[in-house]
Parts: sequence; C-alpha cells; structure tokens
Amino acid sequence: MTAPALDVLRALHAYTRAAGMPPPAALIGDWWDADAVIAPSIRLRPGFPPPDDPDRFWFGYLGFPVRATESALPTAVGGLTGEVLVLRDGRWHHQSVDDTPCAPWIADAIATTTRAENAWSATWVAPERQPHLAAIEECLEAIRAGEVYQACVCTRFTGEITGDPAEFFSSVTSATRPAKAAYLHGDWGTVASFSPESFLRRTGNLVSSSPIKGTVGADAEPESLSASTKDIAENVMIVDLVRNDLGRIAVTGTVRVADLLSVVPAPGVWHLVSRVEAIVDPAVGTNELLRATFPPASVTGTPKQRAAELLAEWEEHPRGVYCGAVGVAGPGRGLDLNVAIRTVALTPDGRASLGVGGGITIDSDPLREWQECLDKAASIVGMSSGESSSQIRLSW
Repeated sequence: MTAPALDVLRALHAYTRAAGMPPPAALIGDWWDADAVIAPSIRLRPGFPPPDDPDRFWFGYLGFPVRATESALPTAVGGLTGEVLVLRDGRWHHQSVDDTPCAPWIADAIATTTRAENAWSATWVAPERQPHLAAIEECLEAIRAGEVYQACVCTRFTGEITGDPAEFFSSVTSATRPAKAAYLHGDWGTVASFSPESFLRRTGNLVSSSPIKGTVGADAEPESLSASTKDIAENVMIVDLVRNDLGRIAVTGTVRVADLLSVVPAPGVWHLVSRVEAIVDPAVGTNELLRATFPPASVTGTPKQRAAELLAEWEEHPRGVYCGAVGVAGPGRGLDLNVAIRTVALTPDGRASLGVGGGITIDSDPLREWQECLDKAASIVGMSSGESSSQIRLSW
C-alpha cells in the first residue's frame, strides 16, 4: 500500500532531524501534474530565488515585494536538490537529474512511515477590525478618484505555535485538503502554505495562471457567486490584468482565457476561479517570466504598480511571504508556483502570522469584506492542536 504524502513527510522529517541532515520540503496537492512532490532533504537558504534555468530542482518562496525588508522572515528563500519523490497515479516515483538511484534511507521512509498525534498547539489573536475597515475606505476613495480600479487590501492574524512545525502543517493539510499546500523549513523559520490558488505553471512552452477573485463563506449558496455583480467584476478585472502580464512575454496571439468564472470550493469558502494560458518562446527564462508577472495580480490590484504603492500606505504590516509565491522549478524551465495565501509564516521562536484580505471594488461593503477575511482564516485559526475545523465560522 502506498504511503500517504503527509506520512512520508513526517518520516523524512524525523529521519533527517535525527541524522542532523537538512529537512525535507513538501508540495502536496495539485503540483506538477502529480499529487505530491517532496525533496527528501534540502538546505533552504535566504536570498536564493529560482535560477533562470536550473539544472536541479529548486524549492523555495518569493515574498511579496512591497515593504519586504520589514518582514520577520527573509524576503526570499530557496535551495537546490538533485532528487525528488513524486506521488503520481497512486505510486511514489524517485526522480533524479543524473539517474542516481534512490538512497536506502529514502526508500525506508516511504515504506516505514510514522504518525504523531497532537504534537503541536496554536493560539491566535485576531486583527483589529477598525484599521482594516479604514484601509478599505481609503481604497474606495482611491477607486472613486480613478487611481485604481481594484486592489487587494489585507490584514493579518498573529499568534504562537509550539511543537513540531511539520506536524502543524500535516494536521491542517489533512483537515482542510488545500489544492496547493507547501511546507518549507530551515534555521530561518517555517512556511506552511495552505493555498487554493495557482500563480504560475509552466510545462514546456505553455504557461498558465489561475487567479481567484470572488469569495463567499462555505455556508453560502455557491450559486450566489455566479450571480454577484461585484464578484464577477472583480474576477474579470484581474483576468484582464493576468492577460496583460502574460502578454508581455507571450508569443503574439497566444494569450487566451481557457476558463472563466468557475465556482470552486476551498477550505471554509467558495471561490470564483478563472484560468489564463499563453505560449512563450523557449528562450524565455524563469526570471523573465517572473519579471513580467510577479507579484501575483490577484493579490495586488489594477493598475498593478499604483495599487502596490497605495497598499504600502494603507496596510499596517508588511505581508512578507504572504501574497508572494511558493513552489518548485526544475530542469527544462519547468515551474509551478502557488499564490501564498492561507499561508502561515513561523519564526524559529514560534511567532506566527497569517495574512488575510480581499479584493476591493467600487461595490464593496467594508463589513462584508471584513467577514470575508474571517471566513478565509477560519479553517486555520480554528485549529488549536489536531482536531478538524472545517465547520468553524469566525465573526467579530
């Protein structure tokens, strides 16, 4: 019987810690047309973004580039490894860049997994409501003045997590089953991402992005999203921005909207999701692709540059890794990055932050936007150790 991805992560984490080796990094969910991609042992260091055309597998994150120097964690973290474990079609596969066979200790980890229960605990403090409502009002004034058409205004929960960060990640992932979960760990801290959103995926010369815009709580009727003028307008505006971003580096005439306004479930909420695709020239490298598209359109606003400038004024705290991107790059310019939403940044001493936010348009109701933030956070902050939190709805 094939070991589940989270059990393999636990086993690798336990082995590497006991052996004094760098820890594993894990991507669990819809990654690289597989159900999981795990680096068995990888040293992730600050200031190491993805190489333009890596000859090995890069794992890491890029933080949101506005006020990045004030963040608790490094602005970017990454590392290279020559081998990965890939869970595809129900079976684990070992892949290496030079055909090196799977080491016995890795094979043992797949065959002999461990499970810890309640090996962590968390306490969370909600953000203050009034500063966030004031930031939304400032955004609405900027929209009325024609400075921006839409902007994603964010705040954050803060807290403390004690115990094993890998077990925290495993527990929340098991309970919520996010589409693009990611776990990165090192001396610099931990990133536990429970994202539902795909930022960039490149396979060969095909690049796609799947922006999320439009949200209602899980207890709402999903059809209400399809009927919401505000949510549809929000999504379409960001789809246009993604088309523009990809159009900067795409082969002329190849940018297309492959899927528009699909209603998709995510932990604690329903989302409107679209997908934009483009063909890029083989000469376009990862760095050029990121220069054209980063930070993600869905968590910035339109026009993007002006929205980023204003967000730095409106928001109380730097976003850090939140609203950046987490994922993997590899040989052949393969790339798969999430949008780092529903993402917990954890310092080595256990201080945690969880950013939340939403897209503001001229039709936004500040109190409803506040409730949307709470709905997005509920599936994570509703867990204090290992119990399920899927039915929790926060309200203040």
